[in-house]
Amino acid sequence: MNTLLSIHSYLRYLVLLVGVVAVAYYAFGLATKRPVDKLVRILGSSFAGLLDTQILLGIIGVAMGRYYPALIGHIVMMVLAAGLAHALLVVNRKRPNPGYLLPLIGVGGALVLVAGGIFAIGRGLLSGVYL
Repeated sequence: MNTLLSIHSYLRYLVLLVGVVAVAYYAFGLATKRPVDKLVRILGSSFAGLLDTQILLGIIGVAMGRYYPALIGHIVMMVLAAGLAHALLVVNRKRPNPGYLLPLIGVGGALVLVAGGIFAIGRGLLSGVYL
């Protein structure tokens, strides 16, 4: 059980790292008016996939009995983050001319919700692992 929660805790750093890299890339592309390339989709899909994995690990942890009331806010924030990221990335992908703005809003907004979800359980973005 502690191993699962440690993995869940450490994975947040990868989620945050990929999210920050994606936001920086999208902001740079938007500011310089560069044509959209494959990396827009790769970064968005990587972020969404890592976020989904993180949510799955969290749900497994709750199902295995690791639950306390502060997790309600954490779970809600994380599901909203995943929903926002997925929705805007899909809308952008289906547009005739995909751009940088929707992925920037989707991933950036998801990062804000992820940070809120982490703080909802009394942890900081750079705090240690679950005990």
